[in-house]
Amino acid sequence: MPKRTYQPSKRKRARTHGFLVRTATPSGRKIIQARRRKGRKQLTVKKAR
Repeated sequence: MPKRTYQPSKRKRARTHGFLVRTATPSGRKIIQARRRKGRKQLTVKKAR
């Protein structure tokens, strides 16, 4: 039986969708702006430990 598609890793998740990655590009900054406007409690994924 093959592996499932989603193999979670907190570090990979943070490095792909984290705050620093979002702020690095204009489109990413737009995402954060939109989430702030919407009133999201959590703007990006939590820090990997």
